[in-house]
Amino acid sequence: MSDLYRIGIDLGGTTVTAGLVDEENKILHKLTWATALPRPAEDLEQHMAKLCRAVAQQAGVDFAKVASIGIGTPGSVNSKTGKVGFNANFGYHNWDLGSDMEKLLGCRVYVENDANAAAYGEYLEGSAKGYNSAVCVTLGTGIGGGIILDGRIFSGANGAGGEIGHTVTVQNGRPCMCGRRGCWEKYGSARALSEDSAAAAQEHPESLLHTLIEKNGGKPNAKMAFDAMAQNDAVAKQVVENWLNAVGCGLVNVINTFQPDVVCIGGGVSAQGEVLLQPLQKIVDAEDYNRSGSQRTQIKLATLRNDAAVVGGANLYRQH
Repeated sequence: MSDLYRIGIDLGGTTVTAGLVDEENKILHKLTWATALPRPAEDLEQHMAKLCRAVAQQAGVDFAKVASIGIGTPGSVNSKTGKVGFNANFGYHNWDLGSDMEKLLGCRVYVENDANAAAYGEYLEGSAKGYNSAVCVTLGTGIGGGIILDGRIFSGANGAGGEIGHTVTVQNGRPCMCGRRGCWEKYGSARALSEDSAAAAQEHPESLLHTLIEKNGGKPNAKMAFDAMAQNDAVAKQVVENWLNAVGCGLVNVINTFQPDVVCIGGGVSAQGEVLLQPLQKIVDAEDYNRSGSQRTQIKLATLRNDAAVVGGANLYRQH
């Protein structure tokens, strides 16, 4: 058994997960608690410190053998200082998360944006392993982005880099919570697919898509459009096609900007596998600026899923 351990924390608005990771990046034990927001930052820090000690104890590891802890958190993060400038969902400003946690735990604590931590996990042990540069795109409530260039996390001069979901793909389009209109995530996120499914079902009450949503108490989700399309529902087919075009448009923008070795697509909708990948690859093949080049960006499904930010977080020490 390893003599050295690290803990990766995936801090979310609903839950916070800590995983004890060995030197081979194997997660030995994982524990998830409710984040229980709203609460003062000091309370949440105490909560996470207890979680770290609990995950080590339950794994039968002396906490003194934990060399460092890495936290993936939403918000703009200065990874050098461990300070979170702003976290909209938590309501914290200029949060000294890294230094506060070091005082509570007595070991080095590294802090990074959660999407960046997840991307780094995929880069080290997931579908981007073995590549030099990668962009990880998470299709969820919004569109999250994590960018790894030459083995380094790219987070911009102010820690807010990589917000690819807030690049505009439809000028003067749908209003976004960021204050812009027509952001990519308003058309290509899983939430956008759910909302578009609901609108199409309301317009076409005869459709199978409408039936599936009604059977679920009127609550649409991204999977329903794919399920109805698989049963030859024309309405669902059109909804999915429009959505895939929106996802593809943003993907080509990302590829044209960074030309990474690989783009990894994550989020629950990635469970659709080739039904998702093949149309996106077709769009990229037709529109990528380097489409006639011999070295093309590969598009893959993210493989670590919920473990990505834990593995990435546990390895943040490598970035310092």
